[in-house]
Amino acid sequence: MRDILKTGIILLIICAVAAFALAMTNEVTKDQIAFQRQLANDAAKAAVLPVATSFKDLDEAKVAVIKDKYAPVSEVYVGYDDSDNIVGYVFKSLPVGFGGPVEVVTGINVEGVVTGMRMGNHQETPGLGARAKEPGFYEQYNGKSADGPIGVAKSNPTDTDIQAITGATISSAAITSGVNASIDAYHDVIGN
Repeated sequence: MRDILKTGIILLIICAVAAFALAMTNEVTKDQIAFQRQLANDAAKAAVLPVATSFKDLDEAKVAVIKDKYAPVSEVYVGYDDSDNIVGYVFKSLPVGFGGPVEVVTGINVEGVVTGMRMGNHQETPGLGARAKEPGFYEQYNGKSADGPIGVAKSNPTDTDIQAITGATISSAAITSGVNASIDAYHDVIGN
């Protein structure tokens, strides 16, 4: 009985020290983690709407309506040029892929053309769904018209389709559903 009690107390002390160390590490690093996330978000916006020199959040009330109507869209930004003219919009969506939610950032210019797509945080399978981060996949969205939905083809894609990643059709379809939700939200934002 005494050995069990002694072992239990030792384990309790080890767990308390480990929990304290984790809490302190979290406290020390949380601001830096938030800063790094903001940098990644800013880089993604600039990559998908390269003509914009600055971005502002869309009005909160309008974003709330868009989130409700066009799930999985979660964030909307307005892109401006140096003369403070609107040059396009950036949408962040969170469709569900093979491994869970996939962060999809989509840029659409004022002419109604998809200017880019990037995949952010995800849990897709390395070597399969994670290949959506490669230029060979995400560049397929560049120049697609926002007049209608983009399709996913396993082979022989048309002008309105993208070629699915071999072995990762679910991931490809999820990402494209995020882009299509962004296209729908775009039409709402511009009043079309």
